Amino acid sequence: MRADRLVAILVLMQARGRVTAGQVAAELEVSVATARRDLEALSAAGVPVYPQPGKGGGWSLVGGARTDLTGLTAGEARALFLLAGPGAGDGAELRSALRKLVGALPETFRAEAAAAADAVLVDPAPWGSRGTARDPAVDLLAEAVVRRRKVRFGYGGRDRLVDPWGLVDKAETWYLIAGTPDGRRTFRVDRATDVERTDLAAERPAELSLARAWRETVEAMERHRSAAAATVTCPARLVPVLRSHFGRHCEVGEVGEVGEEDGTRLRITAQSDQALAEQLAGWADHVEVEGPPRVRTALAELGARLAHKYGRGAG
Repeated sequence: MRADRLVAILVLMQARGRVTAGQVAAELEVSVATARRDLEALSAAGVPVYPQPGKGGGWSLVGGARTDLTGLTAGEARALFLLAGPGAGDGAELRSALRKLVGALPETFRAEAAAAADAVLVDPAPWGSRGTARDPAVDLLAEAVVRRRKVRFGYGGRDRLVDPWGLVDKAETWYLIAGTPDGRRTFRVDRATDVERTDLAAERPAELSLARAWRETVEAMERHRSAAAATVTCPARLVPVLRSHFGRHCEVGEVGEVGEEDGTRLRITAQSDQALAEQLAGWADHVEVEGPPRVRTALAELGARLAHKYGRGAG
């Protein structure tokens, strides 16, 4: 994972003083392009890693080779751990490596580095379409999480003042997990307006696990999104397409023979019968909805409305 590589690159540079993208690629068994992107990411984030062009050049840490990380400033260490932390997930080995890395930092800013390592979580499974451009509020919120400062923003027509506990990157759509007067809440970052970091100290429960909090959020959302279910059959060749389209809301049942007539039975879920009908309507020529009857009825009603709306000008 990327976090492993970022930490490994920094340790490698400490040992050698200067490396090329080719050397990093060979050591870490990645492509030269991937190694170069990782080096550029470290530099862009404020870690003291700089390229030296020309013959005999490469990438090096400012000040040359080091045996520890005491040359990092507080801001540079925070940047490193914000980069490394998101990929850590629940990996025990990487968490252990990050803890050891924290131990090598000057005591005056170990707390911020440790907070940065636990500030962001990555969940690669999308809900619907993937996000696009990174919202500029993400960096401001990440800083507030690490610095333990309350943030203010507009959301759902209300002004919010919350304690930011952590950020989640779900397939490039960002969510903020925060403490509010009403308890823990999750906010979609791109729906927040006028995001502002305050100077007010924020509280974060000592026992908080960002991974566990997000898992509970996902489970609650999935229960809501899976309140209705339909059984459909389709040609076996289309199963991978439907599974990719519906994601975790598509479960494979009985598998038939590969062919146009024989097919596979699938269970498709959504938040309502109407939502199921709307999502399945586009697959009308490829799937057969076996039930329940209320979903078949919703499909028929949807088809009748479409025929009435667009059929008058036909012919």
